[in-house]
Amino acid sequence: MTSTTPVRVGLLGATGMVGQQCVLMIEGHPWFRLAWLGASERSAGRSYAEAARWVQDRPMPEGVAGMPVEAAAPAADCPELVFSAMDASVAGGIERAFARAGHFVVSNSRNHRLDPDVPLVIPEVNPDHLELVVHQRRERGWPGAIVTNPNCSTITLTMALAPLRAFGIRRVLVTTLQAVSGAGYPGVAAVDMLGNVVPFIGGEEEKLAVETCKLLGERRGGRVEPAEVTVSAHCNRVPTVDGHLVCASVELEEAPSPAQAREAMAAFRGPPQEMLLPSALRRPVRVAEGTARPQPRRDAMAGGGMAVTVGRVRECPLLGLKFAALGHNTIRGAAGAAVLNAEVLMAGEWLAPDARARCGKRNRKAPAWQGDGV
Repeated sequence: MTSTTPVRVGLLGATGMVGQQCVLMIEGHPWFRLAWLGASERSAGRSYAEAARWVQDRPMPEGVAGMPVEAAAPAADCPELVFSAMDASVAGGIERAFARAGHFVVSNSRNHRLDPDVPLVIPEVNPDHLELVVHQRRERGWPGAIVTNPNCSTITLTMALAPLRAFGIRRVLVTTLQAVSGAGYPGVAAVDMLGNVVPFIGGEEEKLAVETCKLLGERRGGRVEPAEVTVSAHCNRVPTVDGHLVCASVELEEAPSPAQAREAMAAFRGPPQEMLLPSALRRPVRVAEGTARPQPRRDAMAGGGMAVTVGRVRECPLLGLKFAALGHNTIRGAAGAAVLNAEVLMAGEWLAPDARARCGKRNRKAPAWQGDGV
């Protein structure tokens, strides 16, 4: 990506909590300019300031406040690249309609994550899975495409596990302590959350188990062979705002020492210098020294909210190794993950003017994210 002119992008589900975080991340982005907003029928026809109940700490950008909100349907003035923060109850059909109309949809929603021909991507972990787009377009016969990022807690867990792949991951037992922002707005009732922990989040445990294996799996032609890793999850909602904490015990084939595991995590890299992306970190996994524990109030915003902080890496008497990992729910776990995926698409020229004409040619190389660097 060498152009100095930002690319026009659209945003579906613009009024919700993740949509608002997308607005903030796209504002001032060197590659993207927010030019189109889509939302539900009750928001359509109003200005963004009128339609959105703004709940972010940072103020609503002035340039967005007066933008009109359109119905969540393909339109002539909608850009090719569209972010989706739609609620899962309606996202599936809407995202497919945009892909059929020629749009490239980068989705936060769960609806298409496990479709065999839809990439489920964490750019630092499996950028080569983007090649599924070629097969998706062929099989579905549409000029656009859908690319997804994982569930928020899955991102935190997988970012911590990815550096350990060289040791052979066998089994993972994980307990999550997930922020209330993960439930959207208005989210969980205060009477349920104040001074309380809710030991159930619908569908979350299943998503952690299945999505993690797809992310760590190998792409073989037009499909991904899931990693042969057993993941057992306990998911809990806790009264914190943004930090998702996962506590994991891991069985590894080579049984590294805690010091070796910390070294592998600290050495995990983002893109090499020649593929440096605006939202990417050279050190996306930050390791606390020794058995130091992540600090949610501080570490959730590490690296602008895009880093995952790992601490308390130590021996586990049952599985061999255990640790705690912390990520920001709506940045690293949602809006920031989608923006980073879009940056990889731009850097890989998937969205170049002639990309559709070349969609059947294997002349686009996924960036080598594990290169050397500081």
